[in-house]
Amino acid sequence: MATRSKTRLLLIWGGLLAAGWLLTACPPKPVTLETALQRLSPSDYPEFGDDGRYDQLVPALEMSLRYLRKLPAERPVLFGPDSYPVAHLIRSLEAFERLADQKPPAAELNRIIREQYRVYAAAGDAKTGKVLFTGYYEPLLLGSLSPSEKYPVAINSRPADLVEIDLSLFADDLKGRRIVGRYANRTVTPYPVREQIRRQSDFNRIAPPLAWVRDEVDLSNLMIQGSGKVALADGRLLQIQFDGSNGQPFRSIGRLLIDQGKIAADRISMQAIREYLRAHPAEAPQILNYNPRYIFFRLADSGPLGALAVPITPLRSIAVDRTLFPSAALAFITVPVPKVSAGRIAQFEPRHTFVLAQDTGSAITGAGRVDLFWGHGPEAELAAGHMKNEGRLFFLVLDPARAAS
Repeated sequence: MATRSKTRLLLIWGGLLAAGWLLTACPPKPVTLETALQRLSPSDYPEFGDDGRYDQLVPALEMSLRYLRKLPAERPVLFGPDSYPVAHLIRSLEAFERLADQKPPAAELNRIIREQYRVYAAAGDAKTGKVLFTGYYEPLLLGSLSPSEKYPVAINSRPADLVEIDLSLFADDLKGRRIVGRYANRTVTPYPVREQIRRQSDFNRIAPPLAWVRDEVDLSNLMIQGSGKVALADGRLLQIQFDGSNGQPFRSIGRLLIDQGKIAADRISMQAIREYLRAHPAEAPQILNYNPRYIFFRLADSGPLGALAVPITPLRSIAVDRTLFPSAALAFITVPVPKVSAGRIAQFEPRHTFVLAQDTGSAITGAGRVDLFWGHGPEAELAAGHMKNEGRLFFLVLDPARAAS
Protein backbone atom coordinates (compact mmCIF):
# COMPACT_ATOMS: atom_id res chain seq x y z
CA MET A 1 0.00 0.00 0.00
CA ALA A 2 2.78 2.41 0.95
CA THR A 3 4.63 1.57 -2.27
CA ARG A 4 1.53 2.22 -4.44
CA SER A 5 0.94 5.56 -2.68
CA LYS A 6 4.53 6.58 -3.19
CA THR A 7 4.37 5.60 -6.87
CA ARG A 8 1.15 7.56 -7.36
CA LEU A 9 2.69 10.60 -5.66
CA LEU A 10 5.72 10.44 -7.93
CA LEU A 11 3.44 10.26 -10.99
CA ILE A 12 1.49 13.31 -9.80
CA TRP A 13 4.68 15.26 -9.24
CA GLY A 14 5.96 14.15 -12.61
CA GLY A 15 2.81 15.49 -14.26
CA LEU A 16 3.08 18.80 -12.45
CA LEU A 17 6.70 19.15 -13.45
CA ALA A 18 5.85 18.32 -17.05
CA ALA A 19 3.11 20.94 -17.07
CA GLY A 20 5.44 23.50 -15.58
CA TRP A 21 8.03 22.67 -18.23
CA LEU A 22 5.55 23.51 -20.96
CA LEU A 23 4.66 26.83 -19.34
CA THR A 24 8.18 28.08 -18.65
CA ALA A 25 11.32 28.50 -20.69
CA CYS A 26 13.92 25.78 -20.55
CA PRO A 27 16.30 26.45 -17.64
CA PRO A 28 19.94 27.03 -18.58
CA LYS A 29 22.13 23.96 -18.53
CA PRO A 30 24.65 24.07 -15.68
CA VAL A 31 28.27 24.58 -16.65
CA THR A 32 30.28 21.43 -16.01
CA LEU A 33 33.96 20.62 -15.97
CA GLU A 34 33.74 19.56 -19.62
CA THR A 35 31.86 22.66 -20.78
CA ALA A 36 33.56 25.34 -18.65
CA LEU A 37 36.20 25.85 -21.33
CA GLN A 38 35.80 25.69 -25.11
CA ARG A 39 38.78 25.24 -27.40
CA LEU A 40 38.95 27.97 -30.02
CA SER A 41 40.01 27.82 -33.64
CA PRO A 42 43.11 29.98 -34.23
CA SER A 43 40.96 32.24 -36.39
CA ASP A 44 38.84 32.99 -33.29
CA TYR A 45 41.75 33.80 -30.96
CA PRO A 46 41.58 37.23 -29.30
CA GLU A 47 44.22 39.86 -29.95
CA PHE A 48 46.91 39.15 -27.38
CA GLY A 49 49.04 41.77 -25.69
CA ASP A 50 50.18 42.76 -22.22
CA ASP A 51 49.37 46.16 -20.76
CA GLY A 52 51.66 45.36 -17.85
CA ARG A 53 54.61 45.18 -20.25
CA TYR A 54 55.42 41.75 -18.80
CA ASP A 55 56.43 43.21 -15.43
CA GLN A 56 56.16 40.56 -12.71
CA LEU A 57 54.89 37.97 -15.19
CA VAL A 58 58.00 35.79 -15.01
CA PRO A 59 57.98 35.68 -11.17
CA ALA A 60 54.28 34.76 -11.28
CA LEU A 61 55.00 31.99 -13.80
CA GLU A 62 57.73 30.72 -11.47
CA MET A 63 55.22 30.44 -8.63
CA SER A 64 52.94 28.23 -10.76
CA LEU A 65 55.94 26.14 -11.78
CA ARG A 66 56.98 25.76 -8.14
CA TYR A 67 53.55 24.29 -7.40
CA LEU A 68 53.38 22.03 -10.47
CA ARG A 69 56.86 20.57 -10.01
CA LYS A 70 55.72 19.03 -6.73
CA LEU A 71 52.92 17.08 -8.44
CA PRO A 72 53.13 13.69 -10.16
CA ALA A 73 54.24 14.32 -13.76
CA GLU A 74 51.43 12.20 -15.26
CA ARG A 75 48.58 13.63 -13.21
CA PRO A 76 45.91 14.89 -15.65
CA VAL A 77 45.04 18.58 -15.84
CA LEU A 78 41.71 19.30 -17.51
CA PHE A 79 41.06 22.15 -19.93
CA GLY A 80 37.37 21.61 -20.55
CA PRO A 81 37.02 18.36 -22.54
CA ASP A 82 40.80 18.02 -23.07
CA SER A 83 43.35 16.55 -20.71
CA TYR A 84 47.09 17.20 -20.43
CA PRO A 85 49.60 15.70 -17.99
CA VAL A 86 51.22 17.99 -15.43
CA ALA A 87 54.52 17.54 -17.27
CA HIS A 88 53.01 19.13 -20.37
CA LEU A 89 51.62 22.06 -18.39
CA ILE A 90 55.12 22.60 -16.98
CA ARG A 91 56.56 22.65 -20.51
CA SER A 92 53.87 25.14 -21.54
CA LEU A 93 54.71 27.56 -18.74
CA GLU A 94 58.46 27.19 -19.29
CA ALA A 95 58.01 27.98 -22.98
CA PHE A 96 55.90 31.03 -22.21
CA GLU A 97 58.43 32.15 -19.60
CA ARG A 98 61.11 32.21 -22.29
CA LEU A 99 58.73 34.15 -24.53
CA ALA A 100 57.93 36.69 -21.81
CA ASP A 101 61.64 37.22 -21.18
CA GLN A 102 61.95 38.41 -24.79
CA LYS A 103 59.03 40.88 -24.45
CA PRO A 104 58.05 40.42 -28.10
CA PRO A 105 56.06 43.08 -29.99
CA ALA A 106 52.33 42.41 -30.34
CA ALA A 107 52.51 41.08 -33.91
CA GLU A 108 55.23 38.56 -33.03
CA LEU A 109 53.45 37.53 -29.83
CA ASN A 110 50.21 36.81 -31.67
CA ARG A 111 51.98 34.88 -34.43
CA ILE A 112 53.72 32.63 -31.90
CA ILE A 113 50.55 31.98 -29.91
CA ARG A 114 48.55 31.13 -33.04
CA GLU A 115 51.24 28.76 -34.23
CA GLN A 116 52.20 27.10 -30.96
CA TYR A 117 49.37 27.37 -28.41
CA ARG A 118 45.88 26.09 -27.95
CA VAL A 119 43.51 28.71 -26.54
CA TYR A 120 40.33 28.02 -24.55
CA ALA A 121 37.55 30.52 -23.81
CA ALA A 122 35.64 30.44 -20.51
CA ALA A 123 31.96 29.60 -20.94
CA GLY A 124 30.92 32.30 -18.49
CA ASP A 125 27.86 32.31 -16.26
CA ALA A 126 25.30 29.61 -17.07
CA LYS A 127 22.49 32.18 -17.45
CA THR A 128 24.28 35.09 -19.14
CA GLY A 129 27.41 33.56 -20.69
CA LYS A 130 29.38 36.47 -19.22
CA VAL A 131 32.40 36.58 -16.90
CA LEU A 132 32.23 38.96 -13.93
CA PHE A 133 35.55 40.24 -12.57
CA THR A 134 35.96 41.52 -9.02
CA GLY A 135 39.09 42.41 -7.07
CA TYR A 136 40.73 41.52 -3.78
CA TYR A 137 43.76 42.76 -1.87
CA GLU A 138 45.84 42.14 1.25
CA PRO A 139 44.54 44.28 4.12
CA LEU A 140 46.71 45.73 6.90
CA LEU A 141 44.93 45.73 10.26
CA LEU A 142 45.95 47.24 13.58
CA GLY A 143 45.91 44.69 16.36
CA SER A 144 47.34 43.09 19.46
CA LEU A 145 48.41 39.69 20.74
CA SER A 146 46.05 40.03 23.70
CA PRO A 147 42.48 41.32 24.04
CA SER A 148 41.79 44.82 25.28
CA GLU A 149 39.13 47.48 25.13
CA LYS A 150 40.81 48.78 21.97
CA TYR A 151 41.21 45.33 20.37
CA PRO A 152 38.35 43.08 21.54
CA VAL A 153 37.72 40.88 18.47
CA ALA A 154 39.62 37.61 17.99
CA ILE A 155 41.15 36.26 14.77
CA ASN A 156 40.64 32.56 15.42
CA SER A 157 42.89 29.69 14.41
CA ARG A 158 41.53 26.44 13.03
CA PRO A 159 39.26 24.83 15.67
CA ALA A 160 40.38 21.61 17.28
CA ASP A 161 36.97 20.00 16.66
CA LEU A 162 36.78 20.81 12.94
CA VAL A 163 37.10 17.92 10.50
CA GLU A 164 37.25 17.83 6.70
CA ILE A 165 36.19 14.64 4.94
CA ASP A 166 37.19 13.73 1.39
CA LEU A 167 34.08 11.96 0.13
CA SER A 168 35.87 10.49 -2.88
CA LEU A 169 37.45 8.00 -0.48
CA PHE A 170 33.99 6.47 -0.01
CA ALA A 171 32.57 6.46 -3.55
CA ASP A 172 33.97 7.07 -7.05
CA ASP A 173 31.03 9.29 -8.02
CA LEU A 174 31.92 11.69 -5.19
CA LYS A 175 35.28 12.67 -6.66
CA GLY A 176 36.17 16.24 -5.78
CA ARG A 177 33.50 16.44 -3.05
CA ARG A 178 34.44 17.34 0.52
CA ILE A 179 32.42 18.17 3.60
CA VAL A 180 33.37 20.17 6.67
CA GLY A 181 31.90 19.47 10.10
CA ARG A 182 32.76 18.60 13.65
CA TYR A 183 32.98 15.29 15.45
CA ALA A 184 30.80 14.89 18.53
CA ASN A 185 28.94 11.99 20.12
CA ARG A 186 30.42 9.51 17.66
CA THR A 187 29.09 11.30 14.60
CA VAL A 188 29.94 14.20 12.28
CA THR A 189 27.55 17.15 12.13
CA PRO A 190 27.71 20.43 10.13
CA TYR A 191 29.95 23.06 11.68
CA PRO A 192 28.03 25.97 13.28
CA VAL A 193 27.26 29.12 11.28
CA ARG A 194 28.88 32.47 11.97
CA GLU A 195 26.24 33.67 14.44
CA GLN A 196 26.52 30.49 16.53
CA ILE A 197 30.31 30.70 16.54
CA ARG A 198 30.31 34.31 17.72
CA ARG A 199 27.94 33.40 20.57
CA GLN A 200 29.87 30.32 21.70
CA SER A 201 31.44 31.34 25.02
CA ASP A 202 34.31 28.85 24.93
CA PHE A 203 35.15 29.16 21.24
CA ASN A 204 38.51 30.85 21.88
CA ARG A 205 39.53 27.75 23.83
CA ILE A 206 38.67 25.50 20.90
CA ALA A 207 40.20 27.87 18.31
CA PRO A 208 42.96 29.85 20.08
CA PRO A 209 43.20 33.43 18.78
CA LEU A 210 46.21 34.44 16.71
CA ALA A 211 45.63 38.14 17.35
CA TRP A 212 42.94 40.63 18.30
CA VAL A 213 41.59 43.47 16.12
CA ARG A 214 39.38 46.50 16.77
CA ASP A 215 35.97 45.36 15.48
CA GLU A 216 33.88 42.82 13.59
CA VAL A 217 34.09 44.91 10.41
CA ASP A 218 37.88 44.50 10.28
CA LEU A 219 37.52 40.77 10.95
CA SER A 220 34.87 40.38 8.24
CA ASN A 221 37.07 42.18 5.71
CA LEU A 222 40.00 39.90 6.56
CA MET A 223 37.77 36.87 6.01
CA ILE A 224 36.58 38.14 2.64
CA GLN A 225 40.13 38.88 1.44
CA GLY A 226 41.44 35.54 2.74
CA SER A 227 44.74 36.78 4.14
CA GLY A 228 46.34 39.92 5.51
CA LYS A 229 48.80 41.48 7.92
CA VAL A 230 48.28 42.61 11.51
CA ALA A 231 50.47 45.49 12.70
CA LEU A 232 51.38 45.29 16.39
CA ALA A 233 52.26 48.24 18.63
CA ASP A 234 55.93 47.15 18.83
CA GLY A 235 56.32 47.39 15.04
CA ARG A 236 56.04 43.69 14.25
CA LEU A 237 53.84 42.47 11.39
CA LEU A 238 51.96 39.18 11.63
CA GLN A 239 51.27 37.42 8.34
CA ILE A 240 47.77 35.96 8.66
CA GLN A 241 46.87 33.21 6.20
CA PHE A 242 43.65 31.35 5.36
CA ASP A 243 43.45 27.94 7.09
CA GLY A 244 39.97 26.65 6.36
CA SER A 245 36.34 27.53 6.94
CA ASN A 246 33.25 26.23 8.70
CA GLY A 247 32.08 24.79 5.36
CA GLN A 248 28.96 26.93 5.23
CA PRO A 249 27.96 28.63 1.93
CA PHE A 250 28.99 32.21 1.20
CA ARG A 251 26.21 34.83 1.09
CA SER A 252 26.92 38.38 -0.04
CA ILE A 253 26.15 41.09 2.49
CA GLY A 254 26.59 43.60 -0.35
CA ARG A 255 23.65 42.02 -2.15
CA LEU A 256 21.67 42.10 1.12
CA LEU A 257 22.30 45.84 1.57
CA ILE A 258 21.24 46.49 -2.02
CA ASP A 259 18.07 44.40 -1.69
CA GLN A 260 17.16 46.21 1.55
CA GLY A 261 17.66 49.60 -0.11
CA LYS A 262 20.46 50.60 2.25
CA ILE A 263 23.08 51.08 -0.47
CA ALA A 264 22.23 51.83 -4.10
CA ALA A 265 23.41 49.20 -6.59
CA ASP A 266 25.50 51.75 -8.48
CA ARG A 267 27.27 52.76 -5.26
CA ILE A 268 28.05 49.33 -3.87
CA SER A 269 31.70 48.72 -3.05
CA MET A 270 33.76 47.26 -0.25
CA GLN A 271 34.32 50.79 1.04
CA ALA A 272 30.58 51.63 0.98
CA ILE A 273 29.74 48.45 2.88
CA ARG A 274 32.36 49.20 5.55
CA GLU A 275 31.13 52.80 5.91
CA TYR A 276 27.54 51.65 6.36
CA LEU A 277 28.43 49.07 8.99
CA ARG A 278 30.49 51.53 11.00
CA ALA A 279 27.77 54.19 10.73
CA HIS A 280 25.11 51.72 11.91
CA PRO A 281 26.79 49.60 14.62
CA ALA A 282 23.46 48.34 15.98
CA GLU A 283 22.67 46.76 12.61
CA ALA A 284 26.15 45.36 11.99
CA PRO A 285 25.79 42.00 13.83
CA GLN A 286 22.61 41.04 11.98
CA ILE A 287 24.03 42.11 8.63
CA LEU A 288 27.32 40.26 9.15
CA ASN A 289 25.49 37.15 10.33
CA TYR A 290 23.60 37.05 7.02
CA ASN A 291 26.75 35.39 5.67
CA PRO A 292 26.97 32.07 7.59
CA ARG A 293 30.53 31.36 6.40
CA TYR A 294 33.35 31.78 8.92
CA ILE A 295 37.06 31.69 8.11
CA PHE A 296 39.93 30.41 10.25
CA PHE A 297 43.57 31.46 9.95
CA ARG A 298 47.14 30.51 10.68
CA LEU A 299 50.41 32.40 10.98
CA ALA A 300 52.76 32.27 8.00
CA ASP A 301 56.40 33.24 7.47
CA SER A 302 55.62 35.06 4.22
CA GLY A 303 52.72 35.83 1.97
CA PRO A 304 50.12 36.37 0.91
CA LEU A 305 49.77 32.80 -0.27
CA GLY A 306 47.11 31.63 -2.69
CA ALA A 307 45.28 28.32 -2.83
CA LEU A 308 48.39 26.67 -4.31
CA ALA A 309 50.42 27.57 -1.18
CA VAL A 310 52.72 29.83 -3.20
CA PRO A 311 52.92 33.65 -3.06
CA ILE A 312 50.49 35.47 -5.31
CA THR A 313 51.50 38.43 -7.47
CA PRO A 314 49.63 41.74 -7.82
CA LEU A 315 47.76 42.03 -11.14
CA ARG A 316 49.17 38.64 -12.21
CA SER A 317 47.29 36.23 -9.94
CA ILE A 318 43.60 35.46 -10.24
CA ALA A 319 41.19 33.45 -8.15
CA VAL A 320 38.89 31.09 -10.05
CA ASP A 321 36.69 28.08 -9.38
CA ARG A 322 39.26 25.29 -9.15
CA THR A 323 36.61 22.63 -9.78
CA LEU A 324 36.12 24.03 -13.30
CA PHE A 325 39.39 25.69 -14.33
CA PRO A 326 42.98 24.32 -14.35
CA SER A 327 45.01 25.39 -11.32
CA ALA A 328 48.35 27.12 -11.97
CA ALA A 329 47.57 27.50 -15.68
CA LEU A 330 48.37 30.53 -17.83
CA ALA A 331 45.37 32.72 -18.64
CA PHE A 332 44.64 35.93 -20.51
CA ILE A 333 42.04 38.48 -19.44
CA THR A 334 40.44 41.50 -21.04
CA VAL A 335 38.44 43.65 -18.62
CA PRO A 336 37.96 47.30 -17.59
CA VAL A 337 39.83 48.04 -14.36
CA PRO A 338 39.75 51.01 -11.96
CA LYS A 339 42.35 53.73 -12.47
CA VAL A 340 43.28 55.31 -9.13
CA SER A 341 44.38 58.94 -9.05
CA ALA A 342 44.71 61.29 -6.07
CA GLY A 343 42.99 58.82 -3.75
CA ARG A 344 39.90 58.24 -5.87
CA ILE A 345 38.73 56.22 -8.87
CA ALA A 346 39.39 58.54 -11.79
CA GLN A 347 38.03 56.22 -14.47
CA PHE A 348 37.89 52.64 -15.69
CA GLU A 349 40.30 51.69 -18.45
CA PRO A 350 40.60 48.45 -20.47
CA ARG A 351 43.27 46.00 -19.39
CA HIS A 352 44.61 43.15 -21.52
CA THR A 353 47.09 41.02 -19.64
CA PHE A 354 48.42 37.54 -18.92
CA VAL A 355 47.66 36.10 -15.49
CA LEU A 356 47.97 32.80 -13.59
CA ALA A 357 45.15 30.84 -11.93
CA GLN A 358 46.71 30.62 -8.47
CA ASP A 359 43.88 31.20 -6.00
CA THR A 360 40.24 30.58 -5.20
CA GLY A 361 37.60 32.11 -2.95
CA SER A 362 34.28 31.51 -1.19
CA ALA A 363 32.37 33.73 -3.61
CA ILE A 364 34.32 32.66 -6.70
CA THR A 365 32.15 29.84 -7.97
CA GLY A 366 31.12 28.88 -11.48
CA ALA A 367 32.60 29.64 -14.88
CA GLY A 368 31.49 33.26 -14.76
CA ARG A 369 33.52 34.55 -11.80
CA VAL A 370 37.11 35.78 -11.53
CA ASP A 371 38.84 37.70 -8.72
CA LEU A 372 41.93 39.76 -9.63
CA PHE A 373 44.56 40.25 -6.90
CA TRP A 374 45.65 43.89 -6.53
CA GLY A 375 48.35 43.62 -3.85
CA HIS A 376 48.43 45.75 -0.70
CA GLY A 377 48.23 49.41 0.22
CA PRO A 378 45.59 52.15 -0.09
CA GLU A 379 45.51 52.16 -3.90
CA ALA A 380 45.14 48.38 -4.06
CA GLU A 381 42.34 48.54 -1.49
CA LEU A 382 40.53 51.28 -3.39
CA ALA A 383 40.83 49.55 -6.77
CA ALA A 384 39.88 46.09 -5.46
CA GLY A 385 36.89 47.47 -3.58
CA HIS A 386 35.44 49.15 -6.67
CA MET A 387 36.16 46.49 -9.29
CA LYS A 388 33.02 44.79 -10.59
CA ASN A 389 33.14 44.60 -14.38
CA GLU A 390 32.40 42.08 -17.09
CA GLY A 391 35.25 40.85 -19.25
CA ARG A 392 36.66 37.81 -21.02
CA LEU A 393 38.81 34.95 -19.76
CA PHE A 394 40.99 32.63 -21.83
CA PHE A 395 43.39 29.81 -20.93
CA LEU A 396 46.49 28.87 -22.94
CA VAL A 397 48.43 25.64 -23.21
CA LEU A 398 51.16 24.59 -25.61
CA ASP A 399 49.95 22.54 -28.54
CA PRO A 400 51.19 18.97 -27.87
CA ALA A 401 52.29 18.66 -31.51
CA ARG A 402 54.53 21.72 -31.08
CA ALA A 403 55.85 20.50 -27.76
CA ALA A 404 56.91 17.19 -29.31
CA SER A 405 58.72 18.84 -32.23
